[in-house]
Amino acid sequence: MERRVVITGMGAVTPIGNNIEQYWDGLKNGKCGIDFITHFDTTDFKVKIAGELKDFDPLVAVEKKDLKRMDDFTVYGICAANEAIKTSGIDLEKIDKDRFGVVVGSGIGGVRIIEESAMKLAEKGPGKIGPLCIPMAIGNMAAGQIAIKYGAQGTCIDVVTACATSTNCLGEAYRTIKHGYADYILAGGAESTITPLCIAGFTSLKALSTSDDPKRASIPFDKERGGFVMGEGAGVVFMETLESAQARGAKILAEVVGYGSTCDAFHMTSPLTDGSGAAKAMKQAIGEAGIDPSQIDYINAHGTSTHLNDSSETIAIKLALGEENAKKVNISSTKSMTGHLLGATGAIEAIACILAMQNSTVPPTIGYQVPDEECDLNYTPNKAVKKEIKYALSNTFGFGGHNAVLCLKKWED
Repeated sequence: MERRVVITGMGAVTPIGNNIEQYWDGLKNGKCGIDFITHFDTTDFKVKIAGELKDFDPLVAVEKKDLKRMDDFTVYGICAANEAIKTSGIDLEKIDKDRFGVVVGSGIGGVRIIEESAMKLAEKGPGKIGPLCIPMAIGNMAAGQIAIKYGAQGTCIDVVTACATSTNCLGEAYRTIKHGYADYILAGGAESTITPLCIAGFTSLKALSTSDDPKRASIPFDKERGGFVMGEGAGVVFMETLESAQARGAKILAEVVGYGSTCDAFHMTSPLTDGSGAAKAMKQAIGEAGIDPSQIDYINAHGTSTHLNDSSETIAIKLALGEENAKKVNISSTKSMTGHLLGATGAIEAIACILAMQNSTVPPTIGYQVPDEECDLNYTPNKAVKKEIKYALSNTFGFGGHNAVLCLKKWED
């Protein structure tokens, strides 16, 4: 028997806010979370701008003694999970922990500890590598540490699909609950890649914006776009069955009604320029929701601010919704505010969709100045727009050709 799946808790750690309230305030007001990098000296780097966390206090969820035993991405994931648990109102002492799971991924994992350990190995030799190097670095550790903290003894998975990671995490969690393999799941993603190696590597790939103006660096769908801006943080949601949420009188935030997952099977880093792979994932999500494409009110686009992504996604939206519907739907890329959180981006953007539905407000694509004839849809430029949103799509596409899309429905009693 298929079961309905709802979201009752959310947590976010982002460059525009370290909790849900701050995050929504930043989204609706078009706050730019992008600025000059402070994590390391960028003197010799072409890229000097990123979406760093501001005034982040890890001690809200992680004990001081444990901070040195975790890479940053794990800390971010725990903080987001902690807020998701709190906002869900769940009493973990009253649930079957064998039916409680975690599906939290990271696109790259503990790159900071890898970089630091590699330098130590080169300078001081193998005897100086700490025993926690590997446990801190492996990408599954955010999921593992969250499960340990909350006693989740059901499924515990780290999906890794590059920038599609946390949308796949939410989608797989949805399917796991829908088909009866779990009753409760913390799902999302965490990333901490504003490091010398990551910035240098993505720069060499010519994927990052080299703009020296924070307000003109992440400019999705703008004709002058020149690459994405690295972001960091985490997003986690608490999912459960509708039956469970209603039985305990939980406040339901949204329902997950569809999920699409496809592969371009085309290129390591470039999307299919005809948009067909992404369009198929969108169609799958809409199809599983059992709705017509005309019923989609809002799309949180992948919108990375790279030339190929934004033009191919525009084509994909037209293919999935039809030309007429595509022209009507409100679209925005919240990466214009947060930068691109890689493996965490899908989760924080699904949360953005839920907040948009709850507040009947489409967040804007900020920094939009120069229209591009290849990107000719309504990207909600620069200012939020009031609009009733019943159905929303959250699009994410990753290196390797991974396409993942969620369809979310506004909860109506």
